[in-house]
Amino acid sequence: MPKLPAEAYAIIEGRHSDPFHYLGLHPEGGKSVVRAFLPEASNVEAVGDHGEVAKLDRVHDAGLFVGALPNGSKHYQLRAKFGDNVVEFEDAYRFPPILTDFDLYLLGEGTHQRLYDKLGAHPMRLEGIDGIGFVVLAPNARRVSVVGDFNFWDGRRHPMRVRGAGYWELFIPHAKNGDHYKFEIIGPHGHLLPLKSDPLAFASEVRPKTASIVFDEAHLPRPRPAPDGINALSAPMSIYEVHLGSWRRKNGDEWLTYRELAEQLPAYARDMGFTHLEFLPVSEHPFDGSWGYQPTGLYAPTSRFGTPEDFAALVDACHREGIGVLLDWVPGHFPDDPHGLGSFDGTALYEHANPLQGRHLDWGTLIYNYGRTEVTNFLVSNALFWLERYAIDGLRVDAVASMLYLDYSRPPGAWIPNQYGGRENIEAINFLRRFNTELFARFPQATTAAEESTAWPQVSRPVEFGGLGFGYKWNMGWMHDTLNYISKDPVHRKHHHGEILFGLHYAFSENFILPLSHDEVVHGKRSLLGRMPGDEWQRFANLRAYYSFMFGHPGKKLMFMGAEIAQSREWNHDQSLDWHLLEYKYHSGVQAVIRDLNRLYRAVPALHQMDCDQAGFEWVITDDANRNVFAWLRKGFDEHARCLVIVNFSPNVYQNYRVRVPMAGKWKEVFNSDSAHYGGSNVGNIGEVRTVDGKTPELRLTIPPLAAIFLVPES
Repeated sequence: MPKLPAEAYAIIEGRHSDPFHYLGLHPEGGKSVVRAFLPEASNVEAVGDHGEVAKLDRVHDAGLFVGALPNGSKHYQLRAKFGDNVVEFEDAYRFPPILTDFDLYLLGEGTHQRLYDKLGAHPMRLEGIDGIGFVVLAPNARRVSVVGDFNFWDGRRHPMRVRGAGYWELFIPHAKNGDHYKFEIIGPHGHLLPLKSDPLAFASEVRPKTASIVFDEAHLPRPRPAPDGINALSAPMSIYEVHLGSWRRKNGDEWLTYRELAEQLPAYARDMGFTHLEFLPVSEHPFDGSWGYQPTGLYAPTSRFGTPEDFAALVDACHREGIGVLLDWVPGHFPDDPHGLGSFDGTALYEHANPLQGRHLDWGTLIYNYGRTEVTNFLVSNALFWLERYAIDGLRVDAVASMLYLDYSRPPGAWIPNQYGGRENIEAINFLRRFNTELFARFPQATTAAEESTAWPQVSRPVEFGGLGFGYKWNMGWMHDTLNYISKDPVHRKHHHGEILFGLHYAFSENFILPLSHDEVVHGKRSLLGRMPGDEWQRFANLRAYYSFMFGHPGKKLMFMGAEIAQSREWNHDQSLDWHLLEYKYHSGVQAVIRDLNRLYRAVPALHQMDCDQAGFEWVITDDANRNVFAWLRKGFDEHARCLVIVNFSPNVYQNYRVRVPMAGKWKEVFNSDSAHYGGSNVGNIGEVRTVDGKTPELRLTIPPLAAIFLVPES
């Protein structure tokens, strides 16, 4: 055999960083020379434009073939014999680049808003030939190959070319939609890394398998849009938070598929009166017990419940029922599973190299390096991807507090200050502002919400005014204080009266959502019903009163699944909700309360139009701590749009209780959580009451025990 150049051995040994420089068609000495590396092939020919055939000589036993094309041929196919089989196919190394110079400019700048159109695996037609274009970022790799169903998972067969600032690409003409694949990477020190899943895969295998799957997301059926204005500050917004794997199950303990969920979940949410469904993270994740909060595939709906088309069908079904869809989104951290983003090219590419910056102590996960343009581009594009491809109506961003502070949950000395010596994560702040700015610019009808548990100012205020730019912020303080209050025995509540009042001191500093989320019913905290004091009747009455208090309080509403049926036990992600509880009157009564509160909240403008405006709220009674009574007035845009909310957190009935109101006449009792229909004692005002004095309007009311009543003036 002839003596071969060094780069021939680099091809044979799978370590060539620029395979197009050697493989494919090259002019040499006035001839067109073809080189192909085809392990296990015994004979290879090049077939020219007009059917002319040139035999390629086997120049190395590993499968390296070289030969000259007949003059005049510019294109060719390869014909190879493998055992007894002869196969004709296109040579991947004869095709032009995939990425344009403009793509490379935007990618290098970190401003490519449609990263998902270029990176990942895309079915395409190049020079009249169908195949798959693969593109991945690995700037510090020595060599990157695509391995998959189409090449026996052999990293020597399809090494990629590197473009720009570390973007590797290859068009493989015989690959197809549905093929499984990964990337085989040799790191900067010459070590072969664990096979990596595609960071921009649009579909993945069902865990515990981790291969990416080629999926043509450009032709994904687009769900119909949600109703206009569904996320507006003045609109009613009542969110049902759902973990898709445990809302309901079939055949004992099997997951419902996306399409089976589409048949049941949106209709249930509509019947219950919710305006939105919020899904715990649906991005692909390896560990069920993370509930999706440790994702490895941000661009792929988890394959646990079906295909991307199936997930799109679920979103479409929600919109068909008039229900908005929000996704929990996790740009704050990611797991260190070997097939994932960690040390992706053999270096800290997506994460920080220093564990004082790059690893969460609480969760054992890696932290994104927001100072790197490629990383923020990856994350912002992912946010836009869900809204564009799946018509998602908004993103709730997980663990924002952990992103904002460099010393989040770290002991002294275990964190690195910013350039000014402070604890604020300046790069993360800039990322969040960019994320919100670009999202609202592209999708003005959408919204975002921050799970942010500190006193960071202006989370839901515009970026141009110094805010982070979120549409809403979860009111974690309200949740903590009010749950602490309601868990006390009523005899002690007078000593905690301020926990109800305190939230109104800051209730309009942000656009708040009042969350009773999944985090409040796990890890030994008990279910919401389990926190209620007293005997059985009192526990359910307390819960009905608390839910009523929430719906009368300013702010949008969020409730985790199971709360609406007063689930007795903590949530378990491995089991269905306890739907059998609805056979019991107290549980079905709580469900009826939530259904009626949702309908009331949507029907009465005073209860939602000024949820986030100080002018929409007025205290009426704040000082009756001894009787555990609170009263306030909610206001709508119209001066006659008023709703009086009175909550009695004691087990006592109060007769002739005096409450001033803004207008004389008849007030209708439109809701009473003590109704016998809900399992209550049926104490109330028989549907209406009139003011006793026209000059200083005042109602004399019967206040039921452990209950709330809502009254509106007769129009």
